[in-house]
Amino acid sequence: MEAPFSTPAVQPRRWGILGVLIISLLVVVLDTTVLNVALRTIADPRHGLDATQSQLEWMINSYTLVFAGLLFTAGIMADRMGRRITLIAGLATFGLASLASAYAGSPEHLIATRAVMGLGAAAVMPATLSIIANVFDARERGRAIGVWAAAAGLGVAIGPIVGGLLLERFWWGSVFLINVPLVVLGIVLVAVLVPESRAPRSGRLDVVGVLLSVAGLTLLTYGVIKGGEDGFDTPSAWGSLVAATVVLTGFVALQRRLDSPSLDVRLFTNRVFSASTGAIGLVFFAAMGTLFLAAFYLQLVRGYGPLASGALYLPFAIGQIALAPRSAAMVKRFGPKAVSTAGLLLVAVSQAVWLVVGTATPIWVVGMAFFICGAGMAHVIPPATEMIMSALPPEKAGVGSSVNNTMRQLGGALGVSTLGAVVASVYRGRIGEATDGLPTTAAEVARHDISGAYAVAQQSDTNGTQLIAHANDAFVAAMHYAALGATIVCLLGALTTALWLPARRPVSGPATTIDEALAEKHGSTVA
Repeated sequence: MEAPFSTPAVQPRRWGILGVLIISLLVVVLDTTVLNVALRTIADPRHGLDATQSQLEWMINSYTLVFAGLLFTAGIMADRMGRRITLIAGLATFGLASLASAYAGSPEHLIATRAVMGLGAAAVMPATLSIIANVFDARERGRAIGVWAAAAGLGVAIGPIVGGLLLERFWWGSVFLINVPLVVLGIVLVAVLVPESRAPRSGRLDVVGVLLSVAGLTLLTYGVIKGGEDGFDTPSAWGSLVAATVVLTGFVALQRRLDSPSLDVRLFTNRVFSASTGAIGLVFFAAMGTLFLAAFYLQLVRGYGPLASGALYLPFAIGQIALAPRSAAMVKRFGPKAVSTAGLLLVAVSQAVWLVVGTATPIWVVGMAFFICGAGMAHVIPPATEMIMSALPPEKAGVGSSVNNTMRQLGGALGVSTLGAVVASVYRGRIGEATDGLPTTAAEVARHDISGAYAVAQQSDTNGTQLIAHANDAFVAAMHYAALGATIVCLLGALTTALWLPARRPVSGPATTIDEALAEKHGSTVA
């Protein structure tokens, strides 16, 4: 019988292992935003797939919803089967699905292959954090998580830049094809450098819970998107939202009854845990929703090409890269309450900046908003992640990792769908009489979203310029409403952390890894 095994307390290759994990993480996280700069091209009827705004939202959300829905199960499988083999399997799935996405022939095809990419990502993301928790002891774990968070922020921010570089030279599918060589490199390095580890005890797979969570989140997102398209008084919108409420309520009830639930909902009775997960979800709600809308603003309203618009996201990356690794020192000096609250307030300020952005605002204002957002997230994600891991006993470390990553993806998906729905609804109300005089079909396309208005204007011989001007004004006005909502969300997050997070970081226990603590508790040996 194979003896349980884990990494030693002081893993001599731990910083090299962290580097390999960051490569794996970057492949997955980069894909959450690399698609943003390709949205206009994919929406183009000649050079892309002629996708509508709702289909573009589903291209993003099919990935994030599957990602979020399977994170808990993936974490349990990694604990049971081995974290390294799970990481390799996830990378391989992600790479193959990326290849299929690159050659998708329709919006529906791309939505489906993006969902498979989410399946692979769900195996990769929690494995990276679990391995970090087991190769670094308590004295270095906070610093390692800070580097991990900075890398995640880097992936989010450089995605549009990488996408812009590719689109300047290749077709839209190249933003997915670039994943394939990175995945191959990641698999080789993981196989060579990362040690295998398993938890001494792992939970059971909760298949019914997984299906309920994915179904509930999908219905919720569908209802929000349909509400933005057709109004929330339509049966397809409110019916989906009611069904989502029923399914998610059933999911919570089921989780409370199981001995090994996918999500132990009783953990949310811990105020520190709830505040930390809430902060992560809310900050990603605002940031990912804004990044999605900014792609349309920069490429359509302002007329920047893919590379130029991607480069304008660089201040966001600089804010995260420069400040996230120092967050542990900031928390040590000022405490998690002050640092996280200040970070959320900074993100709120960055969202408020968009309230004054117009069709001719100096572009440095947009760059400043991105930088402030990145700087704020750099002071929220690392301390909140550390608080999640510290708020739980050792046997719940895998759950903490899964919850952390689920809140990222769920917050981002709801941010894209909710803020996108706000923009869609306000845009249709503001475009008004600008479509009068157009053929019925063309008028419907122009009223649907700003991409449709540009497509109609390009084919119009008379009032194309006027239509674009009205569409730009309508979109910017709609974006202001979305920015107001994102600002309020961040202020609520800041209030939550100010009330519930501790003023000082909890004192760390013995300098052991998570698996060693578990082995000691259950009387197992660590080889």
